[in-house]
Amino acid sequence: MSRIGRHPIAIPANTQVEFMDNNVVKVTGPLGQLERKFNKEVSFEKDGDNIIVKRCDDSKEARSMHGLSRTLLNNMIEGVTKGFTKKLIVNGVGFKATKQGNKLVLDLGFSKPKEVLDEDGVTTNCPSATEVEVKGIDKEKVGQFAAKIRDIKRVEPYHLYGIRYADEVVIKKEGSKTAGKK
Repeated sequence: MSRIGRHPIAIPANTQVEFMDNNVVKVTGPLGQLERKFNKEVSFEKDGDNIIVKRCDDSKEARSMHGLSRTLLNNMIEGVTKGFTKKLIVNGVGFKATKQGNKLVLDLGFSKPKEVLDEDGVTTNCPSATEVEVKGIDKEKVGQFAAKIRDIKRVEPYHLYGIRYADEVVIKKEGSKTAGKK
């Protein structure tokens, strides 16, 4: 049995979970509403203030979907109650990030500043010129949007210029030892 899948999911007091036809689950909370269609190999059972994820049989697909479905549903509940945040660091001489309306403007040493529009369900914030926060209720969208911003200028390993996650560790490489020698 899946070690993750067998743990019950606690439903907070201010959150409603609705099970609809075709294995569609709708979660409503103080921050918004999420809806997702799950695989037919798993089923959900409400037990008081908990949800238990069960698999229909012991096939390989059902076993692989058990823990995944539990984690996805838990992320939906956590998203509508607390939300998710990804922090990015902009590092480099003259590199900065600013927020203009619903646009994130990144000055990264290119000939023109890069502009990124906030997507549906995801918002960005700039607490300082070198920090970017990506917030939303859907964990997948927040992670994907943060990765999209990071891909504009990834950190290069020699001077560590670029955009990186706040918890990302980038190992600085040593430059060429023969550079400048004749």
